[in-house]
Amino acid sequence: MLQQLFSPSVQHTLDLIGIFVFAISGALLAVRKNFDVFGMAVLAEVTALGGGLFRDLVIGAVPPAAFTDLGYFLTPLLATLLVFFLHPQVERIQVAVNVFDAAGLGLFCVAGTIKAYEYGLGLTASAGLGLTTAVGGGVLRDVLANEVPSLLRWDRDLYAVPAIVGSALVALCIRYDALNPFTSALAVITAFVLRLLAMRFHWRAPRAWHRRSTVSEEEQPVLP
Repeated sequence: MLQQLFSPSVQHTLDLIGIFVFAISGALLAVRKNFDVFGMAVLAEVTALGGGLFRDLVIGAVPPAAFTDLGYFLTPLLATLLVFFLHPQVERIQVAVNVFDAAGLGLFCVAGTIKAYEYGLGLTASAGLGLTTAVGGGVLRDVLANEVPSLLRWDRDLYAVPAIVGSALVALCIRYDALNPFTSALAVITAFVLRLLAMRFHWRAPRAWHRRSTVSEEEQPVLP
C-alpha cells in the first residue's frame, strides 16, 4: 500500500528526513544531560529508530528496516556529529528543529499506521502502532536519560494527540476505501499543523478534576 502511495525513493527520502530530525532531538538532550559522544549517539539512534523498531517487531516485519538499510543506521550518527560539533548553533535554531520534528511526527504516524495494516492488523491496532511509531523513540529517549517521558508530562505541549489524530484519519480512510496520496498527505498535514498549533498556543491535555488533597504534594513523611 505504501508503494502505491509513494515511490520507493520518495518514501525512503521522507523516512531519512524524519529519522534525522528525531535523532537531533535525542542528541540535543544528551548534550543537556552532559553525556559523552557515545551517549549522544545512543540517544540519537534510540530516538530516531525506537518507534519503528518496536512496530516492526510487533507486526513481524523482521529483520526490521533499521537493520536492513544502512542509511537508517548512519543517519542518526550524522545527526550526532552535527550536534557534537555545532550544538550551540543547533540550539539557536531550535524553533526550526521543532517544526521539522512536527513534520516527522506526521509522516511517521501515517506511515506506521499503513505498514501495520499491511501486515494484517485491525484498524484500531494499526492506528495504535502508528502512534507508537511516531512517539515511541521519544519515550525511550527520555527513559534512558532518566526523565519522565514528555508524553506523560502535563506541562508539555500536546505531542501524542496530533499523532493520534493523524493515525485515526488514516484508519478511517482505510475503512472507507478512501486512502490515496491526497488523503494520506492530508493526514500528515493535519498532524503537523495540530502539533504546530499546540506549540504556538501551548495547548495541553487536561488533568484530573478536583485535584485538591488534604496532603500537600510537597509534604514528606516524618521519619522516627
